[in-house]
Amino acid sequence: MKAVARAGFSHIEVNALAFDQPAEKGVPGEFYPDFYTYCPALDQFAFSRLNKGIYPQEYVHKNMERLKDNTRTAARFGLTPGLLCFEPRSVPEEIFRKYPTLRGARIDHPFRSFKPRYTLSTAHPAVKKHYAELLTNIMKQVPELEFLTIWTNDSGAGFEYTKSLYVGRNGGAYLIREWKDDQDIAKAAADNVADFYKTLLNTGKKINPRFRVITRMESFYGERKFLWPKLKNGIDVEIHSLLTKGWEGHYEHPVYPDIKVTGSALQNRLDSQEKDPMEKLYSQKSRPFFFHSFGPHTNHEPLLGIAFPWLTYEKLCAAYDLKIKTLSHLGGINPPQNVPWCVNQEIFRRFQMEPNMDIEKTVSQIAQKYSSPEHSPSLIKGWRFLDLAVRNFPPLSIYSHYGVVWQRLFVRPLVPDISRIPEEERAYYENHMCSSLHNPNKVDLSKDVLFDLISKKYAQNCTHRIDQNVFPSLNKAIEIFSKHRACEKVLEDQYWRARALRCLYETLRNTAVWIYAVHEYLDSGQKSKQSKAKRLLSHMMDREIQNSQNLIEIWEQAPIDWMIVSKNKQTPFIYGNNFPDLMKKRIQLMEKYRHFEPFIDRNFMYKIKNDPY
Repeated sequence: MKAVARAGFSHIEVNALAFDQPAEKGVPGEFYPDFYTYCPALDQFAFSRLNKGIYPQEYVHKNMERLKDNTRTAARFGLTPGLLCFEPRSVPEEIFRKYPTLRGARIDHPFRSFKPRYTLSTAHPAVKKHYAELLTNIMKQVPELEFLTIWTNDSGAGFEYTKSLYVGRNGGAYLIREWKDDQDIAKAAADNVADFYKTLLNTGKKINPRFRVITRMESFYGERKFLWPKLKNGIDVEIHSLLTKGWEGHYEHPVYPDIKVTGSALQNRLDSQEKDPMEKLYSQKSRPFFFHSFGPHTNHEPLLGIAFPWLTYEKLCAAYDLKIKTLSHLGGINPPQNVPWCVNQEIFRRFQMEPNMDIEKTVSQIAQKYSSPEHSPSLIKGWRFLDLAVRNFPPLSIYSHYGVVWQRLFVRPLVPDISRIPEEERAYYENHMCSSLHNPNKVDLSKDVLFDLISKKYAQNCTHRIDQNVFPSLNKAIEIFSKHRACEKVLEDQYWRARALRCLYETLRNTAVWIYAVHEYLDSGQKSKQSKAKRLLSHMMDREIQNSQNLIEIWEQAPIDWMIVSKNKQTPFIYGNNFPDLMKKRIQLMEKYRHFEPFIDRNFMYKIKNDPY
């Protein structure tokens, strides 16, 4: 938190569980409870009269103590504390046995969840009182809280009758009767969402007059026109762009006009058209928080400390030029004890003090602060090539965000027919994937649940673009840092980080090759094309085996913390200290199963254990 404050941030979320597992109960073989570990809901920190006794008192008490401790720490460094919750989140079935008429929307992901999960019906007066009491009981103990950010329609949360999955126009008995058309339902759903926000806003303001509620709008694409006018008087919005209706991207990639980007460092500009809806929000006493990300999340998770100072600066300039007053940074910062030389963070910090700064002069000043006058030009030159490599990288859907971790991309074998690997041999990574047992992603890297992540054509284009536009710059950065790494600690630090980025981009590049070549082999039906696809796969596997060996070498030799790793145990959201052992297992499996013909079981997601047919 000290580093967050020093970087120029003003607010910080403070709600986190005191346990490594949530109270949410699952069923055997189900991954879904893990989604409840992040952005914990209000009912994890306090009781109301409606739900008292549902969760163990000691569990709720310890969560509250952690919340209070985080709040005290934030206050020490002048940070304003607030909450980030998925709401309305599902509640245990025991509540509905006691209050059967309060059942609201079924909100669980139909592919990932193995049992129904329901929220309380927020249209019912008793449920509004329940939420008001929850927030009151929290804020009586932590009156310093000034904001509640609500993410929804995901991770076990959702509003009744909203159009998007996972809710999808269902809910309790109090909001809309049957035989209404879509627009009637959308308006009723939007009114209900707004009433929920107002309930929380008014409750918070009674204790802290500065309290605000912040919402994301992407999942309300079906209700946006009805909800948008109700964003006023302290109900704010977090967004990538005010010009989009849902999850679609509005901005072009800085290098490839055919690719749309949202939120990552690659969204390095903001159009002047953002001004009109922004001013409308300000006139309604609402604030837009534009997303910004200069750390690992959405860019190169799980790596730490990757430098792209010019991209960081460009997004800040775009926001400043439009007179945007508030940003929302995704993914946290690089901890200084792990990343002592973090140029992106330093650019962000200095921009708060001097928004009209000369970026070239500022980068030079930072380099001279980090290194001697003799070697700072080399540091700057290496950064420039790193920035160029990041700028030229074409995103690969979720794999460029969190998928390298969630889908275990670093440690799973890239072989032509993944299903050839027996289930017990895949367990070392599949048991820690953010995935259900019937997710087609387990055998087809182009898919995740029912999403088509990456098309064959896009994968082919990505491979060429990475080879032609990314690796030359990245290799030059590594060469520069390698040449001078013995002279300065910061150059040694940047050398290993650049090598780690080279390994990450290599894995992503080879994932694209797998998607193109395996699907080309299966789609073409021509022996010449199939032979070419097999050669591509063979070459890719050679490269990825060597890439795995390079990662092991970095793990064993790098004197820095270059990767986000748990000191306790791996989970679907983080790798563990057994990472090199998993890499060695991956190499063995790739060598063992590399010679099978390319194949994808198109019916994988329909398979069930103990199938009676």
